[in-house]
Amino acid sequence: MNLRDLNYLIALADLRHFGKAAQACFVSQPTLSTQIKKLEDELGVALIERAPRKVMLTPAGQDAVQRARRIMAEVEEMKQAARRSRDPQAGSLRLGVFPTLGPYLLPHVVAPLHQRFPQLELLLVEEKSDVLLQRLRDGKLDAALLALPLHDEQLHAQFLFEEPFLFAAPSTHPLAKQPSMAMDALGHETLLLLEDGHCLRDQALDVCRLSGAQEKSGFRATSLETLRQMVAAGVGVTLLPALSVQAPIAASPNIQLIPFRAPVPSRKIALVWRKSSARDDFLQTLGDAIGKLAQAQLTHP
Repeated sequence: MNLRDLNYLIALADLRHFGKAAQACFVSQPTLSTQIKKLEDELGVALIERAPRKVMLTPAGQDAVQRARRIMAEVEEMKQAARRSRDPQAGSLRLGVFPTLGPYLLPHVVAPLHQRFPQLELLLVEEKSDVLLQRLRDGKLDAALLALPLHDEQLHAQFLFEEPFLFAAPSTHPLAKQPSMAMDALGHETLLLLEDGHCLRDQALDVCRLSGAQEKSGFRATSLETLRQMVAAGVGVTLLPALSVQAPIAASPNIQLIPFRAPVPSRKIALVWRKSSARDDFLQTLGDAIGKLAQAQLTHP
């Protein structure tokens, strides 16, 4: 058994097609098929259920793939540790960020991070939170910016900053002229929310439960920008994170943004990485830098 064969097995599990897996591994299909068969012979159990035009994992295969992912993640950590020993702040770092944070935070932090860590290549991946978490566990990401709370014993979460929500309403809304509002004022409102899978939806629903607000039935936006456009068009009201309404995002003349009085609804953002990561010290330093930049932007937009 060797690492190459484990990579073949992982590729086959991901793509469920011998030809595509072989192409992804830069080998011929017969080569990949032969190595998978040798791996099965060595383990003494079938890993792949071969059917016409379909590849499925056996229960033993599913278990083997999970173990193979952990092994390859540890190997990558070993390589990273060797690189970090030469220069902890050099090389590439795969950083995940979810869609309702990335476009609004990154413009304020990427350039300053490059100035501070000029040898660091930041590879950014934008996905929903559940996808980022899985990629972290599989070793496909080095770290991710995620909203708290998290419940995963494999991961370490370093709190960075707290981002308040603002009430966003059409300029004709009865509350639009208020300089600020209390949370319980939401009790009479029906909010536009994002579709399932967005952590901002879960956060907004938490606010709804606390304030007595309801979700507008029959509508779920696919992005924060869709929500913004729907409010501007007078369809309804929503909650927007503070960073999403700051420059360079253009302000809409048809939307009134109203801050909340204490207790202010908010979300807590953390930098998250595997506890086994060889880059633990550097990730803590990176998290401190991101947190200070974000807090400065929120304090002095």
